Order: sequence, then C-alpha cells, then structure tokens
Amino acid sequence: MSTLLECATQIGQVVGEHRGRGLSGRRPTQYHLDVAADEVALRVLVGAGYRVMSEESGLSGAGQITVVVDPIDGSTNCDRGVPFYATSLAALSGDELIAGVVVNLVTGTTYAAERGAGATRDGAPICTSAHTGIAGAIIGFSGTPARHLGWAQSRALGAASLEICLVADGSLDAYAVAQRSTLHPWDYLAGALIVRESGGRVGEYDGAELVTIEDVGRRFAAAASEGLLEELLVAGLV
Repeated sequence: MSTLLECATQIGQVVGEHRGRGLSGRRPTQYHLDVAADEVALRVLVGAGYRVMSEESGLSGAGQITVVVDPIDGSTNCDRGVPFYATSLAALSGDELIAGVVVNLVTGTTYAAERGAGATRDGAPICTSAHTGIAGAIIGFSGTPARHLGWAQSRALGAASLEICLVADGSLDAYAVAQRSTLHPWDYLAGALIVRESGGRVGEYDGAELVTIEDVGRRFAAAASEGLLEELLVAGLV
C-alpha cells in the first residue's frame, strides 16, 4: 500500500509542469501530462518489483503482484484546468483484487482499501449512503442516459475513479455508464474495491468479468446498495 501511495504522491509533484501543453500526438486522447505521469508510475512501481498494467504504456515489469494504474484519470480535466482528476492504482494477486488507492491530485484526498479490511478516506473509515433505489438518488454518469428513470440529480464529472469513490463515501448514491459508454480496468478497479469495502456493490451490465488486466471496455456500475445496483442493471441505461 505504501508504494501505491508514494506513486500517486510523486505523480502529483510533476503534473503541474505539463498542464496546458495539450495532446502528445502519440496516440488519440493522450496528453503530454499523461506521458510524464506514466514515466513516474513505471519508475516507482516497476522499480519496487511490481508488474504494471498502465493505460498509457501497457504491460511492463515482472512480479507476483500486478498494479493496474491510470496515472492521470481525468486528464482532459487536468490539462484544461478543471479541478477534478486523480491517480488510480489497483493491486492484484493473480485474479484477486487485493488493494486499491485513488488520490485526488487537486485536494490530496486519498481513498484506500485492502480486501477484507474496509475502506478509508484520508485514513478515516467510510461507508456508502445505503440508498436503496433509483428514486431520489444522486447518480454520476459516464455518458448521457437516454431517458430519465426518477433519480433526483445527476453528475458527469469526468474522472471515473474519483466518481466511483464518491459512491464509497456516500457523496453519490451510484455511478454508472450510459449510452453504450464503457470504462477500462484502470478506470474502475481501484474504485470497485473501495466501494465493496465500504459496503456498496458493483456490477457489469452485460455480465462480463470486471477483474481483468486486459485492455477491454466494461459497462460498469457501482451503487450504495444491492437494491440500487439491481435497479440500475435492470434499467440498462442504454
């Protein structure tokens, strides 16, 4: 866990030098700040003996533990000056998700969880809102829902890992993809563990396996309770 936290800290120290430089030109939607952050992540994580799966550079290193990392989740927010972006790191032993860290690089707020040990925000235990249905819920989305299903308010904040953690600490009641939007493992794995350890539930609209290190899209949903998750999955939000 300490290495994951150190990785996020060091990324936060270099991001400001590259904010506003725009796209790297190396691949679609990649910013210069993504490249710089990835270099830090590989130096810290591979140097500590982990195998790494990064959004920016794929698989690197070797080790019994694999860390799936999004060096900057919300890189468009970061580059354009929208103060909502994070580093997301999830540690897996084989196919078991064992630890997750998401650090808000603007505020320093740190969400963390280890399997079976609960979830924390800045070291203090957290739990979900326990909201039980879509009616009256505050829901975050990736993509735009095709129809309104009775939630009270919605948000689209642009950094999935942080939005998932807002479900874990009760700020949001749920977070979900919509209109065939998908997330990748580096977007959701750390947050998924943090939600589970805070008493929430996660799922996938098509029933696909969420715990993977493959570069695949998943139709992810996280909710404060089993009842709310089931309503979301049944609704489909396509």
